[in-house]
Amino acid sequence: MDTILIVDDNQAVCDALSLMLELNGYQTLTCLSPEVALELVQLHDVALVVQDMNFTQDTTSGEEGKRLFYAFRQQQPDLPIILLTAWTQLELAVELVKEGAADYMGKPWDDAKLLNSISNLISLHRLSKQNAQLSRVETQRMAAIKDADLCGMIFNSGAMQRCVDLALQIAKSDVSVLITGPNGAGKDKLADIIHANSPLKNRPLIKVNIGALPIDLLEAELFVAEAGAFTGATKARIGRFEAADGGTLFLDEIGNLPLSGQVKLLRVLQTGEFERLGSHQTRSVNVRVISATNADLAEDIQAGTFREDLFYRLNVIELALPSLNERKDDILPLVEHFIGADFTLPKQTQQALLSHPWPGNVRELENACKRAAILAQSAELTSSDFGLVTEQALVAAQTPIERTSEHQASSQSRASVNEDSESAVDEKAEIVAALERHQGVIARVAKSLGLSRQALYRRMQKYQIDK
Repeated sequence: MDTILIVDDNQAVCDALSLMLELNGYQTLTCLSPEVALELVQLHDVALVVQDMNFTQDTTSGEEGKRLFYAFRQQQPDLPIILLTAWTQLELAVELVKEGAADYMGKPWDDAKLLNSISNLISLHRLSKQNAQLSRVETQRMAAIKDADLCGMIFNSGAMQRCVDLALQIAKSDVSVLITGPNGAGKDKLADIIHANSPLKNRPLIKVNIGALPIDLLEAELFVAEAGAFTGATKARIGRFEAADGGTLFLDEIGNLPLSGQVKLLRVLQTGEFERLGSHQTRSVNVRVISATNADLAEDIQAGTFREDLFYRLNVIELALPSLNERKDDILPLVEHFIGADFTLPKQTQQALLSHPWPGNVRELENACKRAAILAQSAELTSSDFGLVTEQALVAAQTPIERTSEHQASSQSRASVNEDSESAVDEKAEIVAALERHQGVIARVAKSLGLSRQALYRRMQKYQIDK
């Protein structure tokens, strides 16, 4: 509830204004002197002031009200002030309005006019405070980004900006972070940003791609194996946890860690202690763990392939990275970065790049740009240079016989439109249900439907399904 301060030397005026305002949903403070008014503004969150212009008996000059107005302005420059007086001094009113007075009314006042003025002024004041707060936050954010090490990340979308902002905020702490998102979207780059802007930036950043290591060697890689611990282990060597001691360990594709490794990882996260494979000697490390996955770990927990207690240890804060087709504003800046200044992109090529679903995300885009730079016949790149085939190109490449066959097939399709429509509705519903069930993880959705990822993307595009 907004609080309005009423300042008038006439108690009857204070009571009348207070009753009217409280009946209309406002909270009021009243006082009879400028000195008390200035104290009340310091002690309370006042949204607006209604003040008299004269406080000494038989005084009509308005100088007392003028001094009070300037004192209010000095304390709170943005505080709305309505001047109220039985003695109309036009020149003084004009002067104070120029200096920022919100309104100037004579006594007796018009209730409806006064209430309307108060409502409008409080709404404007509230909006001004919100804008000022947002401006301060934006200024702080821009200052933080200016001073931050973004590790060469290229982005222009609001979705990616929010991810980077959160990564910079997370970087200041030492909590475990789980980065989720599809393959090739840039999860490792976000891990770089977190480490580079953390208090540990001068300490090691050790990366382990769990999905790329044989399962029987994972524990040895993470926790070290003493000589003779298994066949081929002829000597002990430092593991990734010990290498990252005092710094950051990035575990990519954490969902592929076997249950035996999950138990050891949980212990390290809880106590900082572990034993090398083949040894009973307990060792201690102090490591910040950042993990990443493209899998649905909640589903893996239900399936019994991932420990729930480990999930909550890893997922103190989750950083969800959207796929490239969910942040299309990043596509062209990334392309320009990858192809360099020697090439240009005509409008048609830009449109083809923006229309492509990029199931492989930034990794696929980078590879397409490398292809274009190598195969380009001129400095002006075409969609075919990137390996993208447009719908017009497919039609143009058809032989007359193929076009005739396609036309016949189209006619036959129209003849059975009702049957096909029902089938399409069923297939669309099945895809939507699978997307919801697997929380949009394309690899899992495609597997559950018995489709390739490319085939699933084609059907999603056909039925206009947004992941």
